[in-house]
Amino acid sequence: MPIYDYICLDCQKRFDVFMTYSEYGARPVACPHCTSANVRRRVPRVRVAKSEESRMESLADPSALEDLEDDPRALGRMMRKIGSELGEEMPPEFDEVVDRLEKGQSPEEIEKEIPDLGGEGMGGADMGMGFE
Repeated sequence: MPIYDYICLDCQKRFDVFMTYSEYGARPVACPHCTSANVRRRVPRVRVAKSEESRMESLADPSALEDLEDDPRALGRMMRKIGSELGEEMPPEFDEVVDRLEKGQSPEEIEKEIPDLGGEGMGGADMGMGFE
C-alpha cells in the first residue's frame, strides 16, 4: 500500500497516510494531531540517480572555475553545486559556510567568525573549502 505525505494547514504538522490507489482521492484525510480536515498533500523530494562519471562531468566545466578566488558569491555557488552533485546530505556547517559565501562574505571573514570550522565533521581545508 502506498504512503502519502500530508501537512496540516492548521497545526502545520506533517503526517503520513497509508491507503490504496483506489482510496486516494476518494477517502477523506484528517490530521491525526488536531483532527482537522484542512490538509494538503506534500510532494516529496525526487532524487535522480546519476553515475559518478556524469556527476564529475557536470563539475568539470572550466568556466565555472573562473573568478572563484576573487568572488565569494561565485565560490558559494560552486560549493552549492558540488554539494548537490554529490547527492549526499552535507553537514549544517557546510550550508552555513555556503550561505555566507553566497551573501558575499569572504572565506577569511568566515574563518574568523567560525574558528572551529576545521574540526571533526567539517574538514576545513581538507574538504577543499579554500580555508587555510
